Amino acid sequence: MSLTVLLADDHSVVREGLRLLLERDGIRVVGEAADGQAAVDLARRLEPNVAVLDLAMPILNGLEAARQISRLVPRVGTILLALHTTDNNVLDALRAGVRGYVLKAQPIDELRGAIAAVARGEIYLSPGVSDAVVNAYLSGAAAPIQRLSPRERQVLQLVAEGCSTKQVGVLLGVTAKTAETHRGRVMKKLGIHTTVGLVRYAIREGLISP
Repeated sequence: MSLTVLLADDHSVVREGLRLLLERDGIRVVGEAADGQAAVDLARRLEPNVAVLDLAMPILNGLEAARQISRLVPRVGTILLALHTTDNNVLDALRAGVRGYVLKAQPIDELRGAIAAVARGEIYLSPGVSDAVVNAYLSGAAAPIQRLSPRERQVLQLVAEGCSTKQVGVLLGVTAKTAETHRGRVMKKLGIHTTVGLVRYAIREGLISP
């Protein structure tokens, strides 16, 4: 039986290209999503072997989508696709239950290998991920963003994407006052005091695209 995969990327051209390349090798793409929340919903409904998630997606980024998929449907292995890597990104991914971390600059063969490895229950990290990252993960060292709750991380992304406090409240189903409270907590925990600073932080961590 062929491996089944869910693809999530906000660029339809990227999804189509990946689907064609993967299906050429007999990997069956059973669903596609353009944002993280849609990816979570499809993963729950379709339960593919592996969900391949772009790190920088709207509404819910790939990291948060992977966190929810790992909690709601742990049978689905998750792989993050990222433009670049930072120690914090990889640490966050591993702690969120992500089983694979692949850089977009790598050949498609690496993604194929990651899918096969994750489907077997293994962890796959792109070449270039430092031993220091793995050692930090094993030691339990915390990154600053780990101090944020899942809701606060979602607020950080929405604010960085340009949403007003009112828009954040509407998207999350809370009052504007509650959204503002979350925003204040994010700033305090990260030691950032301006919206511009939050945007820069989110870009640096790969949560949103520049």
